[in-house]
Amino acid sequence: MKSVFTSLAALFMLSITVTSGDALSNTKTSALFIGNSFTYGYGSAIKYYRADSVTDLNNEGIGGVPALVKSFTDQAGLAYDVYVETRGGSALDFHLENKLDVIGSRPWDQVVMHGFSTLDSNKPGDPELLINTTVKMSAFLKKNSPSVEVFLTSTWSRADLIYQRDGLWSDTPIEQMALDVRAGYDKAAAASPAVKAVNGVGEAWTRAIVSGGADKNPYDGIDFGKINLWAWDHYHASTYGYYLEALVVFGNITGLDPRSLGENECSRYELGMSGHQAQILQQAAFEQLANDRQIKAAPLVLAKHMQPKRCAASKNLKKIE
Repeated sequence: MKSVFTSLAALFMLSITVTSGDALSNTKTSALFIGNSFTYGYGSAIKYYRADSVTDLNNEGIGGVPALVKSFTDQAGLAYDVYVETRGGSALDFHLENKLDVIGSRPWDQVVMHGFSTLDSNKPGDPELLINTTVKMSAFLKKNSPSVEVFLTSTWSRADLIYQRDGLWSDTPIEQMALDVRAGYDKAAAASPAVKAVNGVGEAWTRAIVSGGADKNPYDGIDFGKINLWAWDHYHASTYGYYLEALVVFGNITGLDPRSLGENECSRYELGMSGHQAQILQQAAFEQLANDRQIKAAPLVLAKHMQPKRCAASKNLKKIE
């Protein structure tokens, strides 16, 4: 009889523990990333980086920019549950037509999303598709999650379209494509009340270039000591470019200064970046966020040099069945 009571007591305590764990998980901010290769990190080391720290709704093992953002929130002491839903070469119309079942599988606190790199793959520079699909996707998200905050990621100037191809942005200044893309995202944001802010990633890239920290034209070689923000195809981002993207998103969704992560930020260490390179990218992200009036200055200043360390092990082992 004593063993029966002992077993019952153990089960009771286990039920309390499980319930408490569920309650704790419910206090986390749930963030969903909807995108394409510019989200999952094509052409770089981050595509599968720390994939076990996020939940890929398509079960493709993606880490990407969402995993970097998750790492930043962990280091900032914020409780985030991050989810990924991506498809290469897609715009929001694909996700509306094919992925609403997984996107609507649960409520979300925040959603980060973007369209095609040229606004419309068939009509480069035309924001109409982006505007219409942003309105539709935001309405769907609001229906399931009335208080959801939507963030649109405005992407970067593609070197391949500026320096090598005969098209809309051929031979234009490096900043022009990013500005045109941002104008389209601003229109999409204005058309949907659910959109809280635009992540000015493309403009942050331009700031990194103008500052002298990143190279302007990968086709004529990379200047000594400068960062190459583009991948080998000069279309997608390099690890550095995606890192900068993640810093801007992190700052926008949390309201924190990306420089608060400091030169010893652990993901940059794991990805093989120097502290100086991380500081260049953090500064570019901060300047863009400050320009958009999204954050207040709060950099981390170390009193003395400290050796960087690896990030803490991930505890997220969820899989979508």
